[in-house]
Amino acid sequence: MAGFTEAVLQRKLDDLNESQQSIQTLSLWLIHHRKHHQLIIKTWAKEMSKGSEVQKLTLMYLANDVIQNSKKKGPEYTKEFIPVLMRAFQIIGSMATSPRTRQKLDRILQIWEERLVYDKKTVEEFRKIFHQNDDGDNNSPEIRSAKKRKNSVLDTSSNGSKDALDQSLPMSPTYLAANDPPDLEELQKALQDLETAASVDVAVREKISKLPPEVSEVKLLAKIEDKEQAMKLAERVNDAVELLQDYNQRLLQELEERKKVTQMLRDYAISQKQLLQQAENRLEEYKEKLIKVEQVRHEVVSHLSNLPDLKQLPDVTSGLAPLPAANDLFI
Repeated sequence: MAGFTEAVLQRKLDDLNESQQSIQTLSLWLIHHRKHHQLIIKTWAKEMSKGSEVQKLTLMYLANDVIQNSKKKGPEYTKEFIPVLMRAFQIIGSMATSPRTRQKLDRILQIWEERLVYDKKTVEEFRKIFHQNDDGDNNSPEIRSAKKRKNSVLDTSSNGSKDALDQSLPMSPTYLAANDPPDLEELQKALQDLETAASVDVAVREKISKLPPEVSEVKLLAKIEDKEQAMKLAERVNDAVELLQDYNQRLLQELEERKKVTQMLRDYAISQKQLLQQAENRLEEYKEKLIKVEQVRHEVVSHLSNLPDLKQLPDVTSGLAPLPAANDLFI
């Protein structure tokens, strides 16, 4: 990844657009450089204060992606973003934003509450600040009109609107998998741990296979002739019980770990399929754009070929009397 500098950060924020690829790419870069989270959040806040409605929504998507996907790596973004998000919701809430934008922001708040990204009290504070002007009498006619349209949209879209809204919200694979997909390093470590699990512990399995038959066969007890033999056998049986109990406990733990790894692999596979599908969709989109550009280029070339060659045009000045010299003009 590119090294972190304030100039690089500003350039990346300037290049940010509302596409899912752009948001996810920058989100990964910000998470990788989370030790600079204070400067990052401060710069994000400056961009939020001066951006357009579309830019503000895109920045909120970016913050959402960073906050959710950095939970496992540390709490820096989750905590430090709170006061900045308060101000951001206040700014957007006071604007004459479209009903669709407000719905998307409400959906982000709902996701944070459902997934415990922030506690309920904090989410309610965000929501209260965001909607504090909804019923005010001092709003401009444009704001009142926008909010009226918003209420109309919400009322008429109660059936199935949530699914449509979710589809329009740029999402990371985290949003779509059954659980948060694991980091690649986390998945690799889990798989490596299974290489030393109980079922592949050759030394212990060999010990168990070499246990004498008398510790597991009751009929052999009849061969005991005295107390000393009985005490020795009891000692062997106790050692065998301890060995088997410990091994069985390890097998149970391994079973649980394998279930977890199976779920991790499933979630990781889901996230990769989704990213693959997104990449394929983008590829098709850019193929269509390429076709259109090629068509325009063909039209330009065709048009240029029909234009006259200036070098072959006749000299319109030929046959005309020469212009008088400057001295002749003042005689």
